[in-house]
Amino acid sequence: MNPVGDQPLQSRDDFQQAAVKLFKPLRAHFSPGRARVNPGGTGTSFPDVAVGLEGFARPLWGLAPLAAGGGDFDHWSLFRTGIRNGTDPSHPEYWLPSGDYDQKHVEMAAVGVGLALAPDELWDPLSAETQQNLVEALNQANDASLYECNWKFFRVLATLGLRSVNADHDWERTQETLNTLESFYLDNGWYSDGPADERPCDHYIAWSMHCYGLIYASLAADDDPKRADRFRERARQFAKQYKHWFHQSGAGLPFGRSLTYRTAQAAFWGSLALADVEALPWGEIRGLWARNIRWWLDQPIFTNDGVLSIGYRYPNLKMSESYNSPSSPYWAMKAFLPLALPADHPFWEADERPLSAVDELTVQPEPKMIICRDDEAGHHYALTAGQNSQYLEKYSKITYSTEFGFGICTRAQGLAGSAHDGALVLSEDESHYRLRLTVEDATVDGTTLYSRWDAWDDVTVDTWVAPALPWHVRIHRIDTSRRLHSGEGGFALDRSGNEDPDAFEHTESLGRAFVQYPAGTGGIRDLRGDRSGCVVNQDPNTNVCYPRTVVPTLTGTHDPGIHWIATAVTAASADHDEQWDRPPVLTTSGDTAVVTDAAGETILRCDADAPGPLDAFTV
Repeated sequence: MNPVGDQPLQSRDDFQQAAVKLFKPLRAHFSPGRARVNPGGTGTSFPDVAVGLEGFARPLWGLAPLAAGGGDFDHWSLFRTGIRNGTDPSHPEYWLPSGDYDQKHVEMAAVGVGLALAPDELWDPLSAETQQNLVEALNQANDASLYECNWKFFRVLATLGLRSVNADHDWERTQETLNTLESFYLDNGWYSDGPADERPCDHYIAWSMHCYGLIYASLAADDDPKRADRFRERARQFAKQYKHWFHQSGAGLPFGRSLTYRTAQAAFWGSLALADVEALPWGEIRGLWARNIRWWLDQPIFTNDGVLSIGYRYPNLKMSESYNSPSSPYWAMKAFLPLALPADHPFWEADERPLSAVDELTVQPEPKMIICRDDEAGHHYALTAGQNSQYLEKYSKITYSTEFGFGICTRAQGLAGSAHDGALVLSEDESHYRLRLTVEDATVDGTTLYSRWDAWDDVTVDTWVAPALPWHVRIHRIDTSRRLHSGEGGFALDRSGNEDPDAFEHTESLGRAFVQYPAGTGGIRDLRGDRSGCVVNQDPNTNVCYPRTVVPTLTGTHDPGIHWIATAVTAASADHDEQWDRPPVLTTSGDTAVVTDAAGETILRCDADAPGPLDAFTV
């Protein structure tokens, strides 16, 4: 049940009503003392008290801006009662204490932002005793250890709330924390989510590092103008990068962890408005923001009672992380930050505009990506050199597609058990496959991506990837001391409609595999013709976008030694199957191999007799 229903989502008033409607299904899940909200029964890595606080606090990301902008909301008494009881040591729903690395610091930050934006609702009506209890609760972030990543901002946001109501706070500690956060900055507007070059570049850079920095710039510019200016300037640069992560439909790129936060993808665009940063024309910023929210609210992402589900494009626990509770998806409310702005702000007065000046290829060295925008094929995706993360398949694959998503393997029963889209995988026993593990080296050279990883101590894989729209080319050099089996997958295709045998097509032969379904077409070719082509069903509910998917796949066997394999991959959401008959071509002469596109233009050139594998390919 979609609680927003047929809300048009065009005007400021429409979005105000949407924020309230998204909250409404949670009312039935407030605890008797109103301090905890848990709309489901699934578990998470942190205790129930933090789960309850998460459900209580996360809606404030949207409701506090609503109040700041004069929007109507009839249930502030729920939150005032919850704050009173949650901060009362004698009450059974007491939230505290909050210790080192405690999830409760994450959620108290939303309360801090609530104090800063909506003090008339969340501070002024409280008794003096409750105010003092809340001050003590928020200040606990100053005494606790926090993870070396975006978590540091939760201390900052809690302090901003206290400072906004002239309550006791530690401004010096906040400045030290901000200095640490700024040390995570890379270049071109990009941060890493932690110490530079050690943590990923993903959506957290937008909805956390920049979003929180812009909230700080909005609320603390008078106290810390130089830092506020730095945050604004970095956001201006980042906007020109991040816009390429969005399809013209509004869909964001499914890449990285915490995808269950959904409309949080729009939070960066809203925080630009909050901090009055016209990084792009206001019409483009509003368009990016509004289209993403509309796209999300048009997906089947709600439970039967209207609560946001765990999942991405549909309810799906298999793609969740250990820290996703039933309330976690309500970080989606961060998208509603612009509701704090008056109706005459340029953001609201601007007409939505489509993206301008978007190229087919956008090279982004910081996340080690090339964003491909193939309008003719209706396909928007990223080629990646891989990033290191414990959430392996969310960062280490070669391709991530807005249209076709990516898969999470749930069992190691060979390729027939868990198809591997967008990746080369290796196995000793044809049952347990390894994809690109720890990336030892990753570089971007022009429009070519390179990475190196060790599958085992005695197996090294070098990979080069280059776009050749509507295809992309992958070259792998496998140096192995053991006999291996390989599988390499193209994009995952939605196989809905396969009840009718005339509605789809599978082509499987030596060196190629191709599929065509109502939702799109896709294929993979071995440019040397050595490997076998097959179409493999992914396990149900393992793809983030579709419950039932297939993957065109190549399989091979490799004896000890050095092996070069060359692959071309394509996919289209439009009726574009003619591209299948015009693939890139591999030609060899002596120790030199050249890959050209259908027009004869060179994509990659290889000298297999080069001094080392890093010197083997040139563009």
